[in-house]
Amino acid sequence: MKFLADMGISPRTVTWLRSQGYDAIHLVEQRLEKIPDEAILLKAQNEQRIILTVDLDFGFLLATTKASLPSVILFRLGNESREVIEQRLTEVLEKCQAELLSGAIISVTNEYYRVRSLPI
Repeated sequence: MKFLADMGISPRTVTWLRSQGYDAIHLVEQRLEKIPDEAILLKAQNEQRIILTVDLDFGFLLATTKASLPSVILFRLGNESREVIEQRLTEVLEKCQAELLSGAIISVTNEYYRVRSLPI
């Protein structure tokens, strides 16, 4: 799986994903920290990457475009430290691989995660 980390995700989480064997990039690495969400969505689609974000706008964009990809993992945590995000991401990646590959929005909280298949 390939990932694209939005600005709310720590670059250190991208480093951690790489150490786990994943192909991951962060917008800041490519000097794209100011591009609009629509451009991020298009980039992820073109590169077949899963978006990691804390931004609710991606769900809205996917719903209005009726797109079936890219998948989005949306973190809605009380504590959005990289350690907590990495812990929750580990669980999601272990249990939701098929959904992420076929197209889904996964909302992740401290207590649970919810999977919504795309298109919405």
